[in-house]
Amino acid sequence: MAVGPDLYTLFQLFPPASYLREFDVVPAAWVPEPYHKLLVHEHHMTVTVEAHHGSHVRVQVLERNHEEDSYARKILLALESDGRIVQFGLVRIWLNFCSPEVRAEILAEKTPLGRILIEYNVLRRIEPTEYLRITPGPEMMGWFALTAPETTYGRLALIHCDGRPAIELLEVVAPERVQ
Repeated sequence: MAVGPDLYTLFQLFPPASYLREFDVVPAAWVPEPYHKLLVHEHHMTVTVEAHHGSHVRVQVLERNHEEDSYARKILLALESDGRIVQFGLVRIWLNFCSPEVRAEILAEKTPLGRILIEYNVLRRIEPTEYLRITPGPEMMGWFALTAPETTYGRLALIHCDGRPAIELLEVVAPERVQ
């Protein structure tokens, strides 16, 4: 069993009063398509979501919490092509594991995290630790333009930078309509 980010610790940074109605931890094998392709891998979600939607994404920081070397943010990823929100996330980054240049880019809040790590050639390993079946609450429904709760999926992951566990993530993809 992989040791990874604790969902409740991430929730304490940004309490889920209205963005999350309920969730269940599920095995990777229970994550259905197209969510399986979007979540069950060891790649950056930035790259995966961009490939899936055929558009680059931009980051929108909703809230942040910065104390010494701990920097956390509650974010949305929106498609550059049409502005549609395709991912919600909570991330906590241990900045002491980042170079000054990477730290400055992260704190600038202009570029998705995955793109920063790739562009600065940070040696990284992404370790998914749990998969979640999620029922969105009113706030998440608004972000994803839902008129009623639709089940979606997410993952918890740890990103090791230069061999050190530096980033804790909760990544939730927008509900997908099966074609």
